[in-house]
Amino acid sequence: MKTISLIFAVAALCTACGSPQTTPANIRNTPTLPLTLPSKIQFDLSALNSDGLAGPPDGLRAVGYEFCIPATLLAEAEVKAIDPTAEVYKEASGRAGCAESQYLVIGSTQQANFREVLLKLASLDYVERIIQSDAE
Repeated sequence: MKTISLIFAVAALCTACGSPQTTPANIRNTPTLPLTLPSKIQFDLSALNSDGLAGPPDGLRAVGYEFCIPATLLAEAEVKAIDPTAEVYKEASGRAGCAESQYLVIGSTQQANFREVLLKLASLDYVERIIQSDAE
């Protein structure tokens, strides 16, 4: 009798798994990161190791990158929340060629999960492209 009750309990749980609350159509649509790098990231990441460093073993270095954002506190805060290395320059155009209505942002690959950070930055609608920075 206990075995039959257990079978019915398992069957009930399996039926609940397909309930309307958990069907894919009803799950909140959360953004996912693409598996490939978007075309907005316009520099080669293949030479970087897992720490975001490139070069020979005795001369590893971080790679800087830059991009433009709207000249608003909201955009600045959003970018800094994604990228802790982001430095915002309000009166510079950089190699990215930021307009007067934009701020220049320079970041570094020397950070945890740098690829995810770059993908999140590239997913922002107002980021048009991310290029390698030669700033020192």
